[in-house]
Amino acid sequence: MLMNFETVSKLITDGKLLHISGTEALLRKLPKGKWIGGSTEYFMDENGGKVSGDFFHVIEFNYDFAIKSYDTSNIKNIAIDGYDNGFSIVIIPFDSNVHKEYAQKAPTYQDIFMKNIAGWISGLNLGKEGQTPVAVDGMTGEVFADKAVALHLGVGDGKMCSMNIINIFSQDASSPVIEFTEEGFKAEKCLVDGKETKLADYIAQNNIDTKMPLVGEYSGVGVNISFKQIDGGVVHFYAPVFKGIKYRMAKNISDYAKAFNERLAEIKDANIAFSCNCILNFLYGELEGKVIGAFTGPVTFGEIAYQLVNQTLVYVSVK
Repeated sequence: MLMNFETVSKLITDGKLLHISGTEALLRKLPKGKWIGGSTEYFMDENGGKVSGDFFHVIEFNYDFAIKSYDTSNIKNIAIDGYDNGFSIVIIPFDSNVHKEYAQKAPTYQDIFMKNIAGWISGLNLGKEGQTPVAVDGMTGEVFADKAVALHLGVGDGKMCSMNIINIFSQDASSPVIEFTEEGFKAEKCLVDGKETKLADYIAQNNIDTKMPLVGEYSGVGVNISFKQIDGGVVHFYAPVFKGIKYRMAKNISDYAKAFNERLAEIKDANIAFSCNCILNFLYGELEGKVIGAFTGPVTFGEIAYQLVNQTLVYVSVK
């Protein structure tokens, strides 16, 4: 739930185990304790979606735990370090080297699909300058723009965790296949049904709505690649594209907000321990001021469900 600085500070000094999201400036002022944090000004609260630089969103846990930070050299150990029966919440600063490392290589990490690895990409207010996406290790007080921080949680015997992704998008079967010869968070050229094409020109000439993502086919699972911006003929994404993956445009959704809320309404009795929601769902789904049930938490610049995903809502259930 959303809390002010004084309330959160007292929870920390009382020894509570916390996941905290808020602005970089506020996170830096909190006392040391058993918590991790990430920067955002967008939240889903019990009272609805909110944009604020004055409050924190806080989730309290009562599990065994370990807090660790990771750079590009050891992020590959993220799943190895997790509890066998539990889940991990990983916070990675947007556009950092560790963000790019994780986005491009996470599927190759040892045990990555054997543990419950959830989390989010920290960000900033899109309308304000001078902010830096950060992750915070509350135990040491360190604030990182270039490291990830993880809260590894062990839920104990008699409980079971599950990872879940809400994705309203699927491939449009009528869309041509789009492939890339270079990997990364941006692309100038691509192959459209095998023919080399400037991607920005293809988007403009076909009146493609970039609110809809590219959807890649990953071993039978659709993974979204969301459009960030087009600048100087270069298309920038919120997640990397890969060689060897066949992408198509997402099937068009005429009413984004309606489709998203109908999908949420299908989820019942989820026993949600943690959730996070994409900034694009927040904006395009018009979620400011709207309640989406138990799916409260930070609004993010990318979600983690084992690997990096986009334009999804990720949640962990503990039963």
